[in-house]
Amino acid sequence: MKPLLVVDGDSFAHRAYHAMPKTVRLGCVVGFTNMLLRLWQAEEPRAVLVGWDSLGHPTYRNEAFEAYQSGRVFDKPLLEQLDMLPQLVEAAGFAYAKAPGYEADDFLAAAVAFEEDRGGTALVATSDRDAFQLASDRTTILQPVRGVSELARIGPAEVRERYSVDPEQVPDFIALRGDPSDKLPGAAGVGPKKAADVLREYGSLEAALAAGRFSAEAEDLRLYRRIAALDASAPLPPLADHNPAWAEASSLVRDWGLNQLADRLAKLS
Repeated sequence: MKPLLVVDGDSFAHRAYHAMPKTVRLGCVVGFTNMLLRLWQAEEPRAVLVGWDSLGHPTYRNEAFEAYQSGRVFDKPLLEQLDMLPQLVEAAGFAYAKAPGYEADDFLAAAVAFEEDRGGTALVATSDRDAFQLASDRTTILQPVRGVSELARIGPAEVRERYSVDPEQVPDFIALRGDPSDKLPGAAGVGPKKAADVLREYGSLEAALAAGRFSAEAEDLRLYRRIAALDASAPLPPLADHNPAWAEASSLVRDWGLNQLADRLAKLS
């Protein structure tokens, strides 16, 4: 059975934007398309879903914790191209998900839950380690090491090797350890090793709190865990099997003046 390929659109768009020379016109679009094409050719999925953040629309995470992801500033050209990429994904015949109140990671979680419930397998392409909580016997995380020419395949064993916790404990681990990129402070004086030790002893953050650990920070830690946990109830489009529409994608990028990329896509149709 072919897997469902689930792609963190924002993660790959940022990688593409910063990897491409700024002299390349619409470099983010070009780089992202090349990454998506390589993933399709390498993994041969039954279908593709690309999840996107809704920049400018707060999520429950922002509302619950004002400092969450604060201070992030994106280049204007990147923002402009982020608005173009869902059009490209749709033109290529792939599904995409984007809605106010949700992050790309939430759509990844929802897609994984959908695919596992139907008895299928999923591949989750993202550089965000929060997604390690999705690893299972049916779901593998594809973490870019160099572009997408080299991908680390992360399953439950790899999560345990890296963090010394099980995938389902990753939100608890993040809550305790903190996450500087999201501005989550974690528990005072707790680093990765101590966070893993606490979870090895108690099994979960809630069990540790029930035993009297971190009593002064209990409610904050519960909040951090809620923020770190992905929301699998995020709304999804239909995820039926489909084949790429490279000709339509070629036509769209040619309209954007990307003739070389258009020629490459046209050869695939």
